[in-house]
Amino acid sequence: MFDHKPAAPLFAALLLAGCASTAGVSYPSLAVRDVERAEGTFEPAAPRQLDVPPVVIDAEGDIPARLESLVAAARDAHEQFTAAVPAAQRRVQAAGNAAVGSDNWASAQVALADLDSARSNAAVALGDLDILFAAATVQAQDAAAIAAARATVVALVTEEDVVLERLRAQVR
Repeated sequence: MFDHKPAAPLFAALLLAGCASTAGVSYPSLAVRDVERAEGTFEPAAPRQLDVPPVVIDAEGDIPARLESLVAAARDAHEQFTAAVPAAQRRVQAAGNAAVGSDNWASAQVALADLDSARSNAAVALGDLDILFAAATVQAQDAAAIAAARATVVALVTEEDVVLERLRAQVR
């Protein structure tokens, strides 16, 4: 068999001979070149100005009427939601463990979408109340009436969310 011990010193000698010979070879300097020197000054770009229109809240004017209108709209949407729940429950129960894509499953999905639509109408009123509340708070105005109206609508939307979650859990 071939013995590797005599080849090892020969291999090491060849490697060292290749590295040791640098006579007559000129390598570039590692010093900083002129093009690498930083010169001049840089000014930061001017920040972009955003045109944000102010939200106008008239504390003395139509806020009570606006709050009443938004709460009434949320209550109407909640009544539509509540009226649609029994039909949705029947469709969801009929779907039971139906296969995804079956007629009963599709019917239950449509009923849930109808409930989502009614819920979104209440959520629109909640969004408007959130805008009013944020604007009044930022402008250091009394937001107690807005907070009370918002709490009423949040309670309605939360009740709807509970119903939707319960029905969705029954349809797989």
